[in-house]
Amino acid sequence: MAKILITEDEDGLRRFVARALQLDGHETVEAADGAEGLACLQGERFDLLLSDIRMPVMDGIELAHQASAAFPALKILLMTGYAEQRERADNLNGKVIDVVSKPFTLPDIRKAVAVALAA
Repeated sequence: MAKILITEDEDGLRRFVARALQLDGHETVEAADGAEGLACLQGERFDLLLSDIRMPVMDGIELAHQASAAFPALKILLMTGYAEQRERADNLNGKVIDVVSKPFTLPDIRKAVAVALAA
């Protein structure tokens, strides 16, 4: 299956998403903010970056820009609970596959990841 980096500052949500994706057979690595996520990307090969947009230190928009520039083949899926943050992701067309709205259900995130990986 795929190796997925989950970058999310809310510990409970990050763990929930990681467990859900592990049920589908994926290997997950977790990061608490964009800077930590970028550091993880430098050291390992990932199939998908699943990142929250609104985070401390480095937000998901900046992380997506840097990750896309450094790893053009990396698939990127963003998530947010804020409409204005979703609009900020519009300048990432061609770099991100989709933006998933929070709150989401377990089947929602599993399906979004499956679609992103198949893209």
